[in-house]
Amino acid sequence: MSNSSSPASQAATIDVVLSPPEIDLLPQRDLAGSTAVVFDILRATSTMITALAHGAAGVWPVRTVEDAWELKKSHPDALLGGERHGDRIQDFDLGNSPLEYRENIRGREIISTTTNGTIALRAVEHASSVLAASLLNIATVAAHIASQPNSREILLVCAGTFREAALEDILAAGMLVSLLPDHPLSDSAQVALALYRQDASDLPTALRRAKNGRALLAKGRAAEIDWCAQASSFSLLAVMNQEGLVRACP
Repeated sequence: MSNSSSPASQAATIDVVLSPPEIDLLPQRDLAGSTAVVFDILRATSTMITALAHGAAGVWPVRTVEDAWELKKSHPDALLGGERHGDRIQDFDLGNSPLEYRENIRGREIISTTTNGTIALRAVEHASSVLAASLLNIATVAAHIASQPNSREILLVCAGTFREAALEDILAAGMLVSLLPDHPLSDSAQVALALYRQDASDLPTALRRAKNGRALLAKGRAAEIDWCAQASSFSLLAVMNQEGLVRACP
């Protein structure tokens, strides 16, 4: 009788954090050996991927507006970007629309604070590897994870909306699960995968149906939803380093 394990048993377990109350607990969770992937599809991580794809030198995610202004003191050339209640913060250079980050940002660092996405990134800063991910670069994220067999756990973090789960983030997590076969799945990962399979044929419509999508539609921002719904438009990996800067890696 062979003692060898199957590939599935050797692969890292995929877990999904579905909502902000779970994110609150992540700073106390042991993430040594874990790869954390953070999704805020509408719109923070989609905006970060767009900025990096258009030449931004990096993005500093911070928790609060006060943290952003404080970091600006030591990075005076950085642009301030972010939102509260979906709108640009007063006196900031940029909001949180990915469409704003396609011009005039090449070579610039961006200090970003948003209601959920930047908080989620900071909550997993102690993981062995932290990736900012979106539908825009999801194939590259999947390929990278598949090439890193030594992770103990793959933790997919859905940033959510205020204190609630966000449909679009869970769909993206489910899509990534679908691209990583032969991994054991937690119950929450199975939930995300099942939800994605229901809407896989028409993600733009699913994003418009989500609470965040409906809010953007009400503000006349349909183009932002359509941009964020483009799967694998960029071959770009966004990695947060130990200093907290998210940069594009080849």
